[in-house]
Amino acid sequence: QVQVVESGGGLVQAGGSLRLSCAASGRTFSGYVVGWFRQAPGKEREFVVSIRWSDGNTDYADAVKDRFTISRDNAKNTVYLQMNSLKPEDTAVYYCAARLGTYPSRSRAMYVYWGQGTQVTVSS
Repeated sequence: QVQVVESGGGLVQAGGSLRLSCAASGRTFSGYVVGWFRQAPGKEREFVVSIRWSDGNTDYADAVKDRFTISRDNAKNTVYLQMNSLKPEDTAVYYCAARLGTYPSRSRAMYVYWGQGTQVTVSS
């Protein structure tokens, strides 16, 4: 089974950028869909974006479309989330998750493997 480890969170001012990383260990992401979710205080964990490892097919939540970009590096077995034009409402713990299969999903219940999360704080 794959294990996922996030990194790259931090504190940034509104309008700034951050890049999150999600590295696989134990096996590669081949055959998986990798997603990013986020959870703000007092709110449910919500879908942000996903990428299908096999062909790079992506799916973005409307709230982040045109600001966030997901990508993958096959050689490093890592998924990146480039976040630009950050807003205070983007403040949350960001989780990377993986599900075996080729069908993307926005449902957190469909993802089996989760990282520990990384905090992103955007100040106004």
